[in-house]
Amino acid sequence: MRLDHRVARLRLAEPLRISRAAMTERDAVWVTLSHQGIRGRGEVVTSPRLGLDVAAIERALVTAASWVGAESHPAGLRKRLPELRNRLAHALPVAAAVDAAVHDLLAVEAGVPLHEVLGMPVWDRVPTAYTVGIVAPDTAARCARQLMRRGFTTIKVKLGAPDPADDIGRVEAIRAAAPAAALLLDPNGAWDARTAIDVLTRLAEFGVAAVEQPVPAGFPDDLATVSNSVPMPVIADEDAGTRSDLDALPGGLGGINIKLAECGGLDAALSMIDWARPRGVGVMLGCQASTSLSIAAAAHLTGAARWVDLDGHLLLAEDPWTGLGGADGLLRRPGAPGLGVRCRGES
Repeated sequence: MRLDHRVARLRLAEPLRISRAAMTERDAVWVTLSHQGIRGRGEVVTSPRLGLDVAAIERALVTAASWVGAESHPAGLRKRLPELRNRLAHALPVAAAVDAAVHDLLAVEAGVPLHEVLGMPVWDRVPTAYTVGIVAPDTAARCARQLMRRGFTTIKVKLGAPDPADDIGRVEAIRAAAPAAALLLDPNGAWDARTAIDVLTRLAEFGVAAVEQPVPAGFPDDLATVSNSVPMPVIADEDAGTRSDLDALPGGLGGINIKLAECGGLDAALSMIDWARPRGVGVMLGCQASTSLSIAAAAHLTGAARWVDLDGHLLLAEDPWTGLGGADGLLRRPGAPGLGVRCRGES
């Protein structure tokens, strides 16, 4: 088997501002696993927060290539994916990209869509949220109206502006522009517990479906305090990066946000889903700004999700991959086996 990669620049359609940073572009590294004429694909994107630039990704892929070379069949690679995650613990998004390529190759080889290999329920289409960044209320309202016209039913609102009144004004404007939309809030850990409780209590009148990570990661008591004090479900995000993080979470949370790039891949995500199910904890599927290649892998897990926030490819000025849809608010299962998406221009 052989592991190859190429680098591509991704540009966002609009700058995306969140509480800790603003982004206009990033690089993607597309990973290809080849075996007896069959290819599996995966993607990793650069991330300043995770300390991954292209050079760091390529160094990790050297390790991954040696791991691939030690096995003669992709089924063996899947069994050894925990080993790869351990070897790339410092670069889990790279492990996730290789993990996706392994699963894609296995599903293509079997001639079935990826969700069958994963044992997930059959899916044909699923609504996804669309993210509105930290922008002025009038801009947010205009975006919300456009999203409703396009067919979206869920809007994710980034919060964590220096003045909480700005956040309240943004949510109020979006609710007025989109009265029927489900609203997901995401301050990316920007608030202390007291601020979170105050702001979220005031925002409850706008019919909030859930809020992600209201306080910084690493403070489970604060997370519990907020969760027990506000009327909407609280979802752990930065506090729930990997399976090993979950046992430290406080009880009573509404959900966990699973991102393949942060947990290390599909099999790691399945273990997190297995943790959540018996505890009655809801699952959100989240993502980074990335192409349909990344998003498709997570989309095949949507049968286990209560909240779907897989809009990373919709934030791009141009998605180099095709087959997943979503511009009308609905992700669609691609018709081809495996991940089912393909790079534009490829046969």
